[in-house]
Amino acid sequence: MKLSFFGGAGTVTGSKTLLEVGYKKILIDCGLFQGLKELRLKNWDTLPIDLNSLDIVLLTHAHLDHSGYLPLLVKNGYKGKIYCTPATRDLTEIILLDSGKIQEEDTERANKYLYTKHEPAKPLYGVEDAKIAISRLVTFEFNKWHPIDENIEFKFINSGHILGSAFVILKVYEKIIVFSGDIGRKDPIILHPFEYIDKADYVIIESTYGNRNHKNTSIINALLNCINQTYSKGGILIIPTFSVERAQEIIYLLSVLKRENSLPKIPIYLDSPMGVDATEIYFSHPKNHKLTPEDIRSMSSTVQLISNVEASKAIVQDKNPKIVLAGSGMISGGRVLHYLENFIGNKKNSILIVGFQAEGTRGRALLSGDSEIKFFGKYHKINAEIFKINEFSGHADQNELLDWLQHFKTPPTLTFINHGEPHQSQALKTKIKTILKLNCTVAKMNNEYFLDSY
Repeated sequence: MKLSFFGGAGTVTGSKTLLEVGYKKILIDCGLFQGLKELRLKNWDTLPIDLNSLDIVLLTHAHLDHSGYLPLLVKNGYKGKIYCTPATRDLTEIILLDSGKIQEEDTERANKYLYTKHEPAKPLYGVEDAKIAISRLVTFEFNKWHPIDENIEFKFINSGHILGSAFVILKVYEKIIVFSGDIGRKDPIILHPFEYIDKADYVIIESTYGNRNHKNTSIINALLNCINQTYSKGGILIIPTFSVERAQEIIYLLSVLKRENSLPKIPIYLDSPMGVDATEIYFSHPKNHKLTPEDIRSMSSTVQLISNVEASKAIVQDKNPKIVLAGSGMISGGRVLHYLENFIGNKKNSILIVGFQAEGTRGRALLSGDSEIKFFGKYHKINAEIFKINEFSGHADQNELLDWLQHFKTPPTLTFINHGEPHQSQALKTKIKTILKLNCTVAKMNNEYFLDSY
């Protein structure tokens, strides 16, 4: 058995892990690189996998850094199926369609306004490529073993990260290999918490927050404080929002505040076609979350869901106080850029960051105190107040990662640490070795690991 990491090693994006078992090749996750330009350029590289001999893709969850390369994989020759949970299938569909559309639109804008070095610029893939990849998705329920062949079977276990997210457990000739994907919090806002696994010979674990613990503070009070501070200045609060999970969490908390009569009387918008679709998908999978019918009704009446382009343009032009949730969460594209173009230069307005910001993203630049950010081919001065709520994270922190690991009844032969920036992964490695006394290593990009040699 051999593992190779073609993404998500030394970085939090581009997750792709290949398991080779003699005659079988299984790819776990197939994500896009995001953030730094040197990482994004990797999306254009030829994947060092013979796609004609790749048998199956297993998807831990729908986020773009885990699913966003699928259209290219299929476009470049992969003929097989993509296995995932039902909710992951529904979310992956809207995420891939949105990704294809944004790439087409960004390319069109770059060519129109000539801020590209390519003549002409071309998208990585488009909507039609996304549709073909979506047609390959096949769903399987949680907590059931499903055979791949007579010697290999797999199972999805809830990981509590986003709707439908799963740990992938592979049983290969009686050896158990566990891929964590992204691990959620022990007490998520609207999801069921992650499940523990009692047996594994090899574990691949994420380390997004491997070097820190989330503060035990009230998220809803922190959110209300940002709203009130902005409202007191007569300003507009812009929340760059991940359309899947984060948008639904914030809408839920806003609905709670509204029920408590704590919110100022200003309009609240979710201006994200993908966020609107994702919210409807959450409502259609009631077994996968903790929301009650009353919660759903309250959420629906609290926030105005905006998909129409003309309605979006009108909201952008309206300078009255309001709260706007708009994608994308790391400000890498989407409608949030139009709001920032109009409002980032005014100090009475605020921007609230509510999730991890990868190195090289505009969101990271805001948190780093940069005086300006570049989009639409030019630089925009930052005068708006910048808020951050770390506790919104959908990723387990260091203590939660250690807690999940220590529930294996017998120590795994080896634990691979991936999906983290180098200092995060190294910090988690030190804790695993010193506290749990487990054998572990930090996965390196493009390295091969022969499991039978450990």
